[in-house]
Amino acid sequence: MKKAWSGNLITQIMVAFAIAIIVGIIAGTSAETVKPLGDLFLRLIKFIIVPLVLASLVTGVSSTGDVRKLGRMGGKTIAYYLVTTALAVILGLIIASLMSPGAGLELKPEEAKVEAKETPGIIDTLLAIIPTNPFAALVQGDMLPIIFFAIFLGIGISLAGEKARTVQLFFEQFAEVMYKITGIVMRFAPIGVFGLVAPIVGKYGLSVLLPLSKVILGVAIGCLLHAAIVYSLSVKLFAGMKPLQFFKGIAPAGMIAFSTSSSSGTLPITIQNVESNLGVSKRVSSFVLPLGATINMDGTALYQGVCALFVAQFYGIDLSFAQLLTIVLTATLASIGTAGVPGAGLIMLTMVLTSVGLPLEGMALIAGVDRILDMFRTSVNVIGDASAAVVVASSEGELEQSVHV
Repeated sequence: MKKAWSGNLITQIMVAFAIAIIVGIIAGTSAETVKPLGDLFLRLIKFIIVPLVLASLVTGVSSTGDVRKLGRMGGKTIAYYLVTTALAVILGLIIASLMSPGAGLELKPEEAKVEAKETPGIIDTLLAIIPTNPFAALVQGDMLPIIFFAIFLGIGISLAGEKARTVQLFFEQFAEVMYKITGIVMRFAPIGVFGLVAPIVGKYGLSVLLPLSKVILGVAIGCLLHAAIVYSLSVKLFAGMKPLQFFKGIAPAGMIAFSTSSSSGTLPITIQNVESNLGVSKRVSSFVLPLGATINMDGTALYQGVCALFVAQFYGIDLSFAQLLTIVLTATLASIGTAGVPGAGLIMLTMVLTSVGLPLEGMALIAGVDRILDMFRTSVNVIGDASAAVVVASSEGELEQSVHV
């Protein structure tokens, strides 16, 4: 078992975050000068994503031995993700109904309107998972095709047995190397968080945030409630883990996710957190987390619910119960094909608004504060991935309960 994350690093990240907020408020747009520090940290964690996912996932799958056991674990993972995502959309709709963020609001959509990007259908999304050239997928960083390739490579190694022992050993050792590199990169986390957060705080002043404060507050409250209720109950009921232990263990990844607004970019830290701090086995974490970073978007789905109702209220459109159900279904399914990168939520919102005939111009209202909303929803996405890893690991008998953060 790798050494658990020290409280010192968590404290350093929190202090860096607090300092970044203060500097952003005081310096205003001048805080952009520290942005290169954040960009450097982003590049560091992005450069380890593909090799880490490939190595850890191949290792996890090949060590399973039983393909039927792998299928069972995959079924549990996908079921958990779909159920929690649906619950997140419903919670977002409830909060927006109670708060009415778009009612009586006098705002004009920005002249530079957000262009509605085409979103692929469900069938096209599923077909795109299978890479015609797996090496091209590795080069381009397409996560779903990479996951597909890694799973089948791991299955092939498992079926080949002793004949592929050398290949299996290579990926096991390669994964260990990537874990070490991840540890080195994370030493720069406090500096990176400072460089990412300060410019955002400096850029978005009160003049921008106040008119849409109800939307921001609605998403923030929804994310906190979803994490506090759904994830707390999940890890407590299905894994016997204390919620406080869970949230403390995943805190570093949650803060990095908040700073970077990227589930995929946070993946290396998430993997290390759930293994070192929460006691999840490598086999489970290497399968559940890369899959979750790509298809599990609880925070983003909740954001869809709030924003869809906000647009409807702003334009004075009453949605029927059938339309509300359509939003839940569309947001849940759309999360499968949404990339875990900054701004992906707006692309997903296009599909949701179109599904119930809401004006796409409403996206321009949200675009101004989308970066702020992205920070909240991405944190929930990542924490949701971790909760799934804990629940699945417990169901597979691969959760070490003696780990202390």
